[in-house]
Amino acid sequence: MTDRRTFLKNLSLLTVGGWAGSKALAATPAASKETIDAITAATESAGAKKIGLQTYSLGQELLQDLPNGLKRLAKMGYTDLEIFGYQEKTGQFGDYNPKNTTFISPKDYKRMAEDAGLRISSSHLSPSLREYTKANMPKFEEFWKKATDIHAELGVSYMVQPSLPRIENEDDAKRVCEIFNRAGEIASKAGIRWGYHNHSNEFKRVLKAGEKPEQNPNPWAPPKGTYIEELFLKNTDADKVMFELDVYWAVMGQQDPVEWMENYPDRFKLLHIKDRWIIGDSGMMNFPNIFKKAYEIGILGYFVELEGDRKGRTQFEGVEKSAAYLREASFVK
Repeated sequence: MTDRRTFLKNLSLLTVGGWAGSKALAATPAASKETIDAITAATESAGAKKIGLQTYSLGQELLQDLPNGLKRLAKMGYTDLEIFGYQEKTGQFGDYNPKNTTFISPKDYKRMAEDAGLRISSSHLSPSLREYTKANMPKFEEFWKKATDIHAELGVSYMVQPSLPRIENEDDAKRVCEIFNRAGEIASKAGIRWGYHNHSNEFKRVLKAGEKPEQNPNPWAPPKGTYIEELFLKNTDADKVMFELDVYWAVMGQQDPVEWMENYPDRFKLLHIKDRWIIGDSGMMNFPNIFKKAYEIGILGYFVELEGDRKGRTQFEGVEKSAAYLREASFVK
């Protein structure tokens, strides 16, 4: 008889992009026959494109009527969710808006998603503690242990931190990476992969501790310092920490997301597919090349994310048109 945690660990192998098929699971001693059969059935029935959505895209529009909102998303073609709004004190999920009064338990969120035909594959969450020091390591461990237990109830495959700690130099980044590695160790015990999600500030260069920037740098000389994102990639253990590349924020940081995937093909496991609003509308994002490279490196999945619209349109309109674009795009599998 498979216990609950073992079942969740085995089930988590079937991710947005498919971590492993039934053959790989059959070779795993911990995988029971009922687990393999359930995952095999799910795999065989998944003929359509797998399109993920970060629920931050909808905020209050979704929370106002979560059961029906989730069903709307399934009808649009979304198959997977990356949720946000984890409440550190209560273990519930909602919105970070101080006016929000809607909070959902993991059990209820999972039930409503399954009723709509959706899977909660991932979650964005960050500790409220901002001082990343060795002295504070026990507090970070406490946060991630509790969060892991709660997210195991949801059956997620990924937990992703989307917030950048304060980093002034390379030593700061290396200290943060120690905590990231520990978070990854904790999550892996429940069969969950731990990751980090970038915005644009990760593409700022920092110097070694005590090193000062040049007062009048030569504009033709290579810039000094190392990107924070690069320091994270080089100082975390690939077996413990993965990365979710937000392609839009990489571009906003004056970077080519394709180049980053090419340089670190084994580290970027998830993508945030994002545009100025509706996916594919602005013309500034080269999604065909982005998806081509993502498939080349074996990306496990992606999630659409939309910020708020400035023209008064609803977020549901934006996520619906974004799903239509991806469904119709020949370069999206």
